[in-house]
Amino acid sequence: MAQAAHSPRPAPTAPDSPERTRAASAHEDARRSFLRMASHELRTPLNSILGFSEILESELYGPLGAAQYKEYAGIIRTSGQRLLRLVNQVLDIARLESGAMDLALAPEPVDHALDDAVEGLADEIAQRRLSIVIHGRGALPSVQADARGLRNILANLLHNAITFSPEGAAIEVCARVAGGHVDIAILDHGPGVDPVDIPRLLQPFEQGEDALTRRIEGAGLGLPIVQLLCEAMGGRLKLASPPGAGLTAIVRLPLA
Repeated sequence: MAQAAHSPRPAPTAPDSPERTRAASAHEDARRSFLRMASHELRTPLNSILGFSEILESELYGPLGAAQYKEYAGIIRTSGQRLLRLVNQVLDIARLESGAMDLALAPEPVDHALDDAVEGLADEIAQRRLSIVIHGRGALPSVQADARGLRNILANLLHNAITFSPEGAAIEVCARVAGGHVDIAILDHGPGVDPVDIPRLLQPFEQGEDALTRRIEGAGLGLPIVQLLCEAMGGRLKLASPPGAGLTAIVRLPLA
C-alpha cells in the first residue's frame, strides 16, 4: 500500500539567524529610543515641580501661613529630586548602552572632580552626619577622562556609600598611581554586600538579595552606570566587600 505523502516541515529558525538578530537589534533600539524620549519628557515637568517647591519652601514671596505648608513643600522638593535623579540615570543607561554618550577625554584633576561631587551631595552628607575623608587631598593625580563622566562616577559611588553607611560614620577616599593608571578607591563602613551578589549589582535594575540592598529605595542603576562610564573611558570598576568591612569601590582610569 502506498504511503500518504507528507508535506515537509519548515526548518526551524536558528537562534542566531540573521533574521532573529535583526529583530532583536530593532527591539533593543526601540527600547532605548523610548527610554530617551520618556526621560526627556519627564524632565520638563520635574524641573517646574522642583523650582516652584523651592520657592514655596523658602517663602520667597511671603509667609505661607501654617508651618506644615513649608514642611510639605520641602517633601515635594526632596521627592522631586529623587525622581529627577532616577530619570537622569535611566537616560544615562540608554545613552551608554547605545553608544550615544558624547565623551570628551582630557586631563581631569581628581581633586577638583571630588570637590564637585561632594558639594553636590552636601545635604545628604549633613543629614546623615557623615564625614568624607579624602586622603592626600590637594595632591591627588589627574586622569584622562570626560569631565562630566568623571563627576558622575564619583557622585554615584559616593551616593552609594552615603546610603549604606551608618549615621555618623566616615567615608574614606584615596587615589594612587598604578603604572599607567590611577586607582580611585571609595570605602564605606556599612555592613557590606555578599560577594555572590556583586555581579548582579553591576547589571541595570538588579539588586542583591540581602537586607542591605532591600531596605533602601533605588532602581539599581548607580553601579551599572559607573561600570559603563569606566569602560567607555578606557577603565574599569572593581567592587570588594570583605565580611564585616563595608564595601570598597575601586575605579581604574588612565593616568593623564
